[in-house]
Amino acid sequence: MSRLVIVCNRVALPAEAAQRSGGLVTGLVDALHQAGGLWFGWSGKLGETTKEPNVFETEGVTYATVDLTRADHDGYYSGFSNAALWPLFHYRLDLMNFTRRDLAAYRRVNAVLADALAPLLSPSDLVWVHDYHLIPMAEELRRAGATQRIGFFLHTPFPSLGVLATLPHYGDLLKSLCAYDLVGFQTVEDLTAFHDAILRRAGGTISSDGHVRAFDRVLRAGAFPIGIDTEAIAEMASRAVKSRTARRLQESLRGRKLIIGVDRLDYSKGLEHRFKAFAAFLEGYPAYRNHVRLLQIATATRSDVPEYRALRQRLGALAGDVAGRYAELDWAPIQYLNRSFSQRSLAGFFRLSRVALVTPLRDGMNLVAKEYVAAQNPDDPGVLVLSPFAGAAYELDTAVIANPYDPDAVAEALQTALGMPLGERCDRWRAMMVVLRRNSIAAWRESFLGALSS
Repeated sequence: MSRLVIVCNRVALPAEAAQRSGGLVTGLVDALHQAGGLWFGWSGKLGETTKEPNVFETEGVTYATVDLTRADHDGYYSGFSNAALWPLFHYRLDLMNFTRRDLAAYRRVNAVLADALAPLLSPSDLVWVHDYHLIPMAEELRRAGATQRIGFFLHTPFPSLGVLATLPHYGDLLKSLCAYDLVGFQTVEDLTAFHDAILRRAGGTISSDGHVRAFDRVLRAGAFPIGIDTEAIAEMASRAVKSRTARRLQESLRGRKLIIGVDRLDYSKGLEHRFKAFAAFLEGYPAYRNHVRLLQIATATRSDVPEYRALRQRLGALAGDVAGRYAELDWAPIQYLNRSFSQRSLAGFFRLSRVALVTPLRDGMNLVAKEYVAAQNPDDPGVLVLSPFAGAAYELDTAVIANPYDPDAVAEALQTALGMPLGERCDRWRAMMVVLRRNSIAAWRESFLGALSS
């Protein structure tokens, strides 16, 4: 059996993995345990770049980490990865900030990581690289002499050619992707965009069996929609709803119906649009005033980036505006929290909620949508209101679909969800659970690795 080597921007150390039970990290750690694998990436520490990785083993898994200098990390991570690629891949060209210095840091850090990883590889290893930070990794590993089969999975969307082409040197990214043996995307739409770029700008070909020929390479590309550990989330929710935290939330509602949103504080999540849509809902359907509450949990990330600080300020102002217009002495329409909760607590909150608002402007998959469905009470499930621009919409087509750019459409979707009879709620929920059980995190992992090893 081949050893699995997982390469990520940031290594999830054992203590962190334990805190993320049921999520992507646990799914990858399970694969490492099965194959006796290696997890490699940045340590999370800034100082002097370590050419020799720190290697240690625990519970049958080997971890190897590399430190980076602050300058390299700023250019590679805060710069090119998150100031150029992230907005580009999420169709926010107005926020894209490209500099050649950041691009050079991006390439340099990928080369440093590849040089540190290459000596750790065995001839029969399967190497699985994750996400947009590390697109050049296979190319750099090949330069360092690696001959192993190397796969890449993109967790974000992949943009259409017209958007991709706005990035200077975008052709180098396409060439880097073609150094892999397998490239995986979340949706068929992402895969189609990649194929289009290969055909029209790289002079490549796509064969009927899915092989891509470009840059003197032959590789495979496919859609591998990521899933969750459905049964683990369901079991967690059934227990968590009885916890002290969940009981406090339920008592605070005083019989009102809960609408929930859980997101990272990021402009791709459409939170400003969501707050405006909720205001449109309260304006258009006044009978629901004092009978519902929107709980929006927005965990702050990238606080050092000006765009994110500005977003946080705008959301606070919007929440205050909605409260000022519609609140009553004993009712606040929005509860807006900039803090994180454990996955267990969130599972309990999901089970208490009549509606989940998952309305990103663009998202690779959005596992919150899937976790919300899995957390529901089978006898009295809530309703998922979902943006068509989330990858999850390709699978969860019995959710109530609403365009986040149309606040009245989201308001109508909320009214539909809150008024939906039990029978219809159960039918929609059961249909989505069939999909979640079939396309689980284990199925995603096994399908990708099966394709990579074949």
